[in-house]
Amino acid sequence: MEINELHIGTKISGDTLADIFKCSKQGGMRRSLTTNTLVLISSRIKSLYKDEWQGDILHYTGMGQKGNQDISRQNKTLAESNSNGVTIHLFEMFTQGVYTYAGIMKLAGEPYRSIQKDVSGADRQVYIFPLKRLST
Repeated sequence: MEINELHIGTKISGDTLADIFKCSKQGGMRRSLTTNTLVLISSRIKSLYKDEWQGDILHYTGMGQKGNQDISRQNKTLAESNSNGVTIHLFEMFTQGVYTYAGIMKLAGEPYRSIQKDVSGADRQVYIFPLKRLST
């Protein structure tokens, strides 16, 4: 399967996702220099991150499980995605190990800060990225 064969609702495995996008098999933000993409995973199972759809905007929590998040690494890639040429693809996980394609996304506004718990249960500052689906 190729990237352009993905359609909203397509379900694939983690191995297939990594093969299609030439990216890591782990993490919620998976950058691929080979395909010039950033794959975002939004887990609807049990997750440390509180991603939330509000109308047609997904408020996606940035990368980093412990302590305050900053705009570096994949968070920087996503923050600059309207000008850096990287294509953002979203997958949602409703069942463990099954990735449901949700389309190509675009940053719809400036990232903003929020307070969420980290992996140890402590309050910390996270970045929230408002994302809007481009493809239907």
